[in-house]
Amino acid sequence: MRSYLFANSQICVVILRKVKAIWKHSMATEKSKSTFPHFATDAIHAGQEPEQWKSMAVVPPISLATTFKQFAPAEHAGFEYSRSGNPTRVCLEKCIAATEGAKHGMCFSSGLATTMTITHLLQLGDHIVSMDDVYGGTNRLFRNTAPKMGLELSFVDCTNLDEVKKAMKPNTKMVWIETPTNPTMKLVDIEAVCKIARAASKDVFIVVDNTFMSSYFQRPLDFGADISMHSLTKYMNGHSDVVMGAAALNRDDLHEKLRFLQNAIGPVPSAFDCYLVNRGLKTLHVRMREHEKNGMAVAKFLESSSRVERVIYPGLPSHPQYELAKRQMKGFSGMVTFLIKGGLEQAKTFLGTVKIFTLAESLGGFESLCEHPGLQTHASVPADQRVVLGISDNLIRLSVGIEDLDDIIEDIDKALKAAIP
Repeated sequence: MRSYLFANSQICVVILRKVKAIWKHSMATEKSKSTFPHFATDAIHAGQEPEQWKSMAVVPPISLATTFKQFAPAEHAGFEYSRSGNPTRVCLEKCIAATEGAKHGMCFSSGLATTMTITHLLQLGDHIVSMDDVYGGTNRLFRNTAPKMGLELSFVDCTNLDEVKKAMKPNTKMVWIETPTNPTMKLVDIEAVCKIARAASKDVFIVVDNTFMSSYFQRPLDFGADISMHSLTKYMNGHSDVVMGAAALNRDDLHEKLRFLQNAIGPVPSAFDCYLVNRGLKTLHVRMREHEKNGMAVAKFLESSSRVERVIYPGLPSHPQYELAKRQMKGFSGMVTFLIKGGLEQAKTFLGTVKIFTLAESLGGFESLCEHPGLQTHASVPADQRVVLGISDNLIRLSVGIEDLDDIIEDIDKALKAAIP
């Protein structure tokens, strides 16, 4: 009897050890996939301290004042004129800095206003190296406006590090990266590009458009970037009711110059819009988890469909840069691009049939959106360049929202069957 009990106890010990080992491995895997430590706490509390207000308001009030009383000429309580600084905006800028792991946060009236202000850091004769596959508005600004400022520009496939090396010049002062790219979801190795850029030019600064990932899933500054840029209009606000941009950075010298430009050029957001984005940030971590869950499910469904030519989603093993995605990002958001079988007619039928998805530009809101990049967001990109970038007539971009997943999948399924009976 004793030997029987001993044998069984030994078996139990072995089983418990195995269960413990599996649990430890599971926890380690989960930890590696988790987002940045304390993110939710920072998003909820950074810059929100009630003690900064005499009223001790828990929610930062909306400061609509355009000007502020001074104790004496040039002696004030930190604010003079609302373009130069606004209490509500300061709360938001501190919060954005915290979510990006940055020292400084700055807000602008739009994502493109942010890009424009950063570009004004450059001088006549300076050279920009930009990822070739970027947001259409960025492409338009660099291609049509930057040359009028006396700036040189090279559009480069930054996924090819040799091409980045070749593009660098003695007068290269800014490298502009977008990762994942819009709309073809290419990934740029931020750390590798930063090393190449700095080895080639001592005065260069590197900017990463982090809009597609939000600060919840990616922190470019951790990989050597100087500025992490956002269109706050998208995931960071998340409610499709504000147009705004932001820059987060650690370098004091760049921050000082950008502060001057923010005031001198004047592309500042309203206090009410700052209040809305500040509120949106409080649920960013919750929303992004749902976006990723639904986005992954949609990507897998599309990949299994005989009516789909190809799916481009960094979270799928089929993505050519899947390993880089796992190394550089903490998650994959709800942005899914796919090529429907056929051409423009099939794409239009799909986009005209969906009901849960709204045919509209923009992305990152709680609601699901869909669009045709070639005819909408990237129509300003020259046709020949769209071909090179892979923005074809059958390319469709989805911003998968946080509606019920079954409804989302059913909507896509019906639209695919309508487009390709």
